[in-house]
Amino acid sequence: MTDLQGSTFLRACRGEKTPHTPVWLYRQAGRYMPEYHALKGNTSSLDFFKTPHMAAQATCDAQRILGVDAAILFADLLPIVEPMGLRLDYLPGVGPKIDNPVRTNEDIDAIMVQPAVEQMPYIEEAITLINRELPDGIPLIGFTGAPFTLASYAIEGQGSKNYVHAKRMMHSDSGAWHALLEKITDCVIDYGRYQIESGVSALQLFDSWVGTLSPADYSEYVMPHTMRAFRELSKTGGAGHPVPLIHFGTGNPALLPLMAEAGGDVLGVDWRADLMTVWDKTGATAVQGNLDPIILCSSVSAIESAAGKILSEVDGRPGHVFNLGHGIIPETPVDNVRRLVSLVHERTDRR
Repeated sequence: MTDLQGSTFLRACRGEKTPHTPVWLYRQAGRYMPEYHALKGNTSSLDFFKTPHMAAQATCDAQRILGVDAAILFADLLPIVEPMGLRLDYLPGVGPKIDNPVRTNEDIDAIMVQPAVEQMPYIEEAITLINRELPDGIPLIGFTGAPFTLASYAIEGQGSKNYVHAKRMMHSDSGAWHALLEKITDCVIDYGRYQIESGVSALQLFDSWVGTLSPADYSEYVMPHTMRAFRELSKTGGAGHPVPLIHFGTGNPALLPLMAEAGGDVLGVDWRADLMTVWDKTGATAVQGNLDPIILCSSVSAIESAAGKILSEVDGRPGHVFNLGHGIIPETPVDNVRRLVSLVHERTDRR
């Protein structure tokens, strides 16, 4: 494998000039790809995530088919909660479901913080297989859920629109809330370190549900924990080749300045915010985003227009990683995704 530090993606994460704008996409491997369905067959989602050769093939297939500048580990945010003592399953038509959600002080006391290297050996195996198969110069991105999103899943027990249980705990018993977040943050730090030590070249924290919060609530109830996670993870990977950390949340552009302050080398921006305004306002070294993923279900001309607008506004400024504002949805035509990737490469070729 070549020295990945010179890859287009990692150079962009450091805010350096690149021969073209690198591009990778949230959920670039998954249900929109026939290859994924052929590989998964009747395997349950949880078993699929835990089977290293299947996760590795899904990861590498997507990079190969799309020609993106980075691969991302095929996994999910939630298997990390199993070693905590939570019973997780993925139900058809429902999605992830936790049978024993965290609602009481006793539930919080029962949460375990266990080494991921012992409890999740399939992650290291998958990372090893992926790095062996990826083309030279293509880095692998690892990821974990951010403390707030994982805590909300643990409390709600499944997807939620209003986060009633999570917000009730946050506002009615802040001591319990912070005790839970402390434990989950410990797990996030350990799991992130485990991935870095296993061989990922970058690590992203997904705060997929954080957009439900006001800036005041984020500052008081979430930011200290997220900041600690980034601070500790930034110490992993060695001084010579630090692993870039990406901070991504969705749903509330008002949180972006606080998220930038909370940590990360690259700030992910969803489609609800203007990329350049956020970049200038936060002073981030690098930004990632931010095409609306639903545009990929439209015509090629619409995709070219929307992506071209983002690229024109960035105008080659170093530190831009092109991505979507959130994940590819199952209805997306693969050819449209391939066209987006080639478009970004063609329009930003600076050689």
